Amino acid sequence: MSTDAAAPAPHPADVEQVTVDVVVIGGGPVGENIAQYATEGTELTAAIVEGELMGGECSYYACIPSKALLRPLALAEASAHMEGVAPGSLRAAELLRRRDEWVHQYDDSSQADWAEGAGIRVLRGHGRLSGEREVTVAGERPVRVTARHAVVLATGSTPTIPPALQGLDAWTSRDATGVREVPERLAIVGGGVVATEAATWMAALGSTVTLLVRGDRLLPGTEPAAGRIVLDALRERGVTVHLGTEVTAATRDDVQDTGLGRRHGGPLALGLSGDGPARLEVDELLVATGRRPRLDDLALETVGLTPAQVLGGDLPAWLLTVGDASGEAPLTHWGKYRARVLGDRVRAEATGQIPEPEPSVVPVPQVVFTEPQVAAVGMTAAQAEKAGHRVATAEVGYGSAAGTALIRDDADGTAILVVDADTGIPLGATLVGPEAAELIHPATVAIVGQVPVSVLRHAVPSFPTASELWLRLLEELPRELRHRL
Repeated sequence: MSTDAAAPAPHPADVEQVTVDVVVIGGGPVGENIAQYATEGTELTAAIVEGELMGGECSYYACIPSKALLRPLALAEASAHMEGVAPGSLRAAELLRRRDEWVHQYDDSSQADWAEGAGIRVLRGHGRLSGEREVTVAGERPVRVTARHAVVLATGSTPTIPPALQGLDAWTSRDATGVREVPERLAIVGGGVVATEAATWMAALGSTVTLLVRGDRLLPGTEPAAGRIVLDALRERGVTVHLGTEVTAATRDDVQDTGLGRRHGGPLALGLSGDGPARLEVDELLVATGRRPRLDDLALETVGLTPAQVLGGDLPAWLLTVGDASGEAPLTHWGKYRARVLGDRVRAEATGQIPEPEPSVVPVPQVVFTEPQVAAVGMTAAQAEKAGHRVATAEVGYGSAAGTALIRDDADGTAILVVDADTGIPLGATLVGPEAAELIHPATVAIVGQVPVSVLRHAVPSFPTASELWLRLLEELPRELRHRL
């Protein structure tokens, strides 16, 4: 609740004074990882400041609940496309109950216990910078914590809501993953990962879903084939998709306070422009138009900084950013990786050691858990060419290997490998098909290890496993690339 007058500053005698080596603002997986890696095996100490749930967005509102909802759908989908197996049926109440179990009923005590067990102090409350190497925590009792070595901003990100959609009490990703009552008609604005995944599970739960996409394709940034295949799959599942469509106006009547921390209203009337209809009425609206680093309300000005300077890397040596707050790829696994690297660096510097060198190339993998799944790592062919590489590509049907064809009777999709035509080293890969998520890591290893395809062809996949798909891709490349030993 906001007030016009600022709350009086606590008397110094009422503020607990704490000193540790590393202070992390943000108790998500990224914050937990950097605190652990910065101190483990040493006598260094760390504190995590968290004003919400320890475990962060991923554990309660994003990765974990969305996959808890999507995995049963994938199993039901597979059972419906395999002879000799009775198609599985979805039971919405049990599905949501499973989701609640995976998010521990939104109870973070186990996460807090882990941190304390690892020697990391958990400070509950909102943390703000209050000076060099100093953070003040507004909790039940104010705490001023001083870092001997580093303060880390691991504050995550927050949804971006376009001006035309503000003030409507529209859903964000938290509402979609935490759904209790399935709306009869749901509109989703966006064409990225959150939008396509949410469309998948909400349609399966019985909602009539309309996807409103401003661009001309889904999943921009991936290979074009991935967006086309997911578009066809969503439409086959009853999702209406309007490309080239933008919401220009929106109204909602009868907005009432539910007493549950959010308001609820009647149907929404959306005015649209572009290739879609001129008007659409729905019961709920999910806005999935991206996220921005959560750098507001950290009192950056106290140390002479702005959010733009933080994102630009213009930081004093004692202040670090990691995860979504850094402006890098907003993916939990990437944030955790960067937290491990930075944590090692902080530990080395604090103990007078030399940090381990990083590999020259570390690509960012990503999986979209739609049906079919999209798994990608590194550069697309277009991105590689733009970066100045002479490119060779291979593309085969996802079911072209016996192992992938055996996953289900309609293992449709595609597999694409992008290779530097001069060195033979893989630059990127995209897999679209059932269980594609479990197949992308070999490409990640090859790119990090800078392993040329002339060597990779000697990595023998077992038969009949899905890994044989990589052999099919390598066989599609020019012979001169495959035989350069």
